[in-house]
Amino acid sequence: MLLDGLLGERPLLMGDLILAELLQGFDNEADAQRVLDLLEPLECVAMVGRDVALESARNFRLLRRSGATVRKTMDMLIGTYCLMHDYELLHADRDFTVMEQYLELRAPG
Repeated sequence: MLLDGLLGERPLLMGDLILAELLQGFDNEADAQRVLDLLEPLECVAMVGRDVALESARNFRLLRRSGATVRKTMDMLIGTYCLMHDYELLHADRDFTVMEQYLELRAPG
């Protein structure tokens, strides 16, 4: 897994939006807490404010004019945050692949 290879090799951070999405996937508190404990070493950053929201909307409109569609607002916000801060985004999601193609979002690998 790519994440395993990156841990300890370079600085990694997790956005609060990503953390929320990840933890929503667990059915019980014990499993969610185990994952949260494993993620403790990663810096967690706040991802959305006015600037990111505005740029995300601009990016969405640009993609739509190009004939590309990002299905989830959350993905648009995450991708835009990474673009604005020149971060690579580790993902397995076609919405981010669209952003790589049209907006030059970077992914490791």
